[in-house]
Amino acid sequence: MKAAVYRSHSKDPRQVVRIEDIDVPKIKSHEVLIKVEAAAYNYNDLWGIWGEPIKIPLPHISGSDVAGTVIEVGDGISKIRVGDRVVSHPNLTCRVCHECTSGHEYDCNDRLVWGFQTGPLWGGFAQYTHLPEVNVVKLPDNVSFNDAAAISMVGMTAWHMLVTRAGIRPGQTVLIMGGGSGMGIAGIQIAKLFNCEVIATAGSKEKMDKCIELGADHVVNHREDGWHRKVRDITNKLGVDVVYEHIGKTVFPQEVGLLKMGGTLVSTGATTGYDSTIDLRYLFFRGINLLGATQGTKAGLEEVIKWVSRGKIKAVIDTILPFSDMVDGHVKMADSQVFGKILTTPQLL
Repeated sequence: MKAAVYRSHSKDPRQVVRIEDIDVPKIKSHEVLIKVEAAAYNYNDLWGIWGEPIKIPLPHISGSDVAGTVIEVGDGISKIRVGDRVVSHPNLTCRVCHECTSGHEYDCNDRLVWGFQTGPLWGGFAQYTHLPEVNVVKLPDNVSFNDAAAISMVGMTAWHMLVTRAGIRPGQTVLIMGGGSGMGIAGIQIAKLFNCEVIATAGSKEKMDKCIELGADHVVNHREDGWHRKVRDITNKLGVDVVYEHIGKTVFPQEVGLLKMGGTLVSTGATTGYDSTIDLRYLFFRGINLLGATQGTKAGLEEVIKWVSRGKIKAVIDTILPFSDMVDGHVKMADSQVFGKILTTPQLL
């Protein structure tokens, strides 16, 4: 089969990512073999290529979001059948520890992000891949492979952030940072699904307009000086109930300052840097909550797919690349000049 493989790290994906011929994986008794029809890019794909902030197994196949058709099942499989249309749940956990069995699988000490921390040669950017049965979700007939791949990781993570961790409620004011990103697009739609007032941020006029089209009630440009003062003005100086954060260092102190009494900031990333500072007086005088979140549960992914099938959450796709040009997706994502997800189609060379 064809797979996108890199055997060393580089800041330039074009220098290391190559389409190679490798063996089709042999599955274990608890696994399924998937013919990959669509695979979506995530920022962790760049981290893997760069070799930072954590080291990963080499040689490596990236890709945590895939949708496709099951073509083989292991002897121990009970629920999934050959021919099933599925999407990946990339949170690999032990499934037997206290955290896993109490519904907190995202806190499992043995958790690995499939396609990022796994390997060697185990990820979604390939014509065929394999996953444990518990890490695939069946797709309704009216959800396409492209839409499923585009929404799975960001949708599941956004659901976990807003619903599981922040516990959003109808009528709250929610600030969605980076509304033009895959994470932001999912966050806007989930917050509106819960009838919240949504203030989104974006880095260009075009992206700001598209955030409004997605359902945001207000939008500001977070690249402009004083963007946080505009957000405060929108709230009549009251602040926001929830901040949905994944940008990091350049905006974090201002986000904390925007929280109202008892407000919540939930963070899942820091693409502009990790070493931020905050004024601790906001923490104790306002009684705010600072929460972390990563990935999410299989149940959360199933919820997102359900709402996609009902037309209440939409996958937004910026670009679909043939597999022969798939490295262009890494470059495009690093330039941040996208609105929505980038996909590649491994069966099309």
